[in-house]
Amino acid sequence: MKKIAIIGVGLIGGSLALSLKETEATIIGYDLHPEQLSLAQSLGVIDVVASSMEEAVEEADFIFLCTPVNEIHEMVRKLLECPLKEGVIISDTGSTKEMISSIGAQLQEKGVYFIGGHPMAGSHKSGVTAANHRLFENAYYVLTPSDETPEEIVNQLVEILSYTKAQVITMSPSGHDEVVGAISHFPHVIASGLVNLVAKYDQKNPWYQRLAAGGFRDITRIASSNPRMWRDVLLSNREVLLQLMEDWNRLMEDIKESILEGDGLSIESFFEEAKNFRNGLPERKKGALPPLYDLYVDIPDHPGIIGKVTTLLGHHEISLTNIRILEIREDIMGVLRLTFRREEDMERAQQLLISSGYQVHTRE
Repeated sequence: MKKIAIIGVGLIGGSLALSLKETEATIIGYDLHPEQLSLAQSLGVIDVVASSMEEAVEEADFIFLCTPVNEIHEMVRKLLECPLKEGVIISDTGSTKEMISSIGAQLQEKGVYFIGGHPMAGSHKSGVTAANHRLFENAYYVLTPSDETPEEIVNQLVEILSYTKAQVITMSPSGHDEVVGAISHFPHVIASGLVNLVAKYDQKNPWYQRLAAGGFRDITRIASSNPRMWRDVLLSNREVLLQLMEDWNRLMEDIKESILEGDGLSIESFFEEAKNFRNGLPERKKGALPPLYDLYVDIPDHPGIIGKVTTLLGHHEISLTNIRILEIREDIMGVLRLTFRREEDMERAQQLLISSGYQVHTRE
């Protein structure tokens, strides 16, 4: 029976472990936080608890490093000193690949293989209790093998990852970092920058915060991400981010110039090009940023109506992750926002609420 070591048993590591249980391999877990490990075993996420990383990996056929980016770098260096099974395949789940791949390349001198990996799926929740065996389903799972990695080794990893039901693709480490830098890393910078700008204005006029709901809250939702994690991501992808910032500044200068000159055609073209590209994006595909599974419901303003809606969903075993009454609804129809973890739950809720006479809307 094969042995799979999961190093870092949180949302990603736990979800990977659950999906790989279908391989009938023994899942060995190790985490720097012992309470996470005990919880993972009690929830059936892992089969065996290892007391150290060395113990977890010594007989493993596959090793997945599922910790934050800066910790992955340290763990690969640590693996260079560990006794490992000959031919073991090592991968990670970090969101930057060029730096880790260059460190991982040293492992091949030990007769083992490192292939960078990035499952492009996530959740607003964290920890092993949020682990879900369907987290990666239909998501892209990027692998970044080096030119020296034998094709049969890549195929072995692709085969075992097929149990996640993700769409596994291969890219170069640098190509991955350029694309993900633009569609994931840089948007976090923009969202946080916009929030920080409004926060400064709010110091002089508290209506900024009071009115910053609805659309503003939605487009800046990723600014609520883990600050330490994003510090490490930006530092590990610095060259790409610096180039993106230069390109962004030029774009802002162009639109600024159009406004100064009163060039209505250029301004309209700016928005038209963005609209056309955005409308062509896949709607039902998981990408670098976790999607929002939200419904907006029109409800009358009388006592008990929210409880009636939640009871209706609960009756049909549809789980909600969040519920919010909207005070500001610019560009949003409906007064009640219901958030779901899975697209299937959202679709079932939509059908149920409509059949029960409620007006239900989704965001474009």
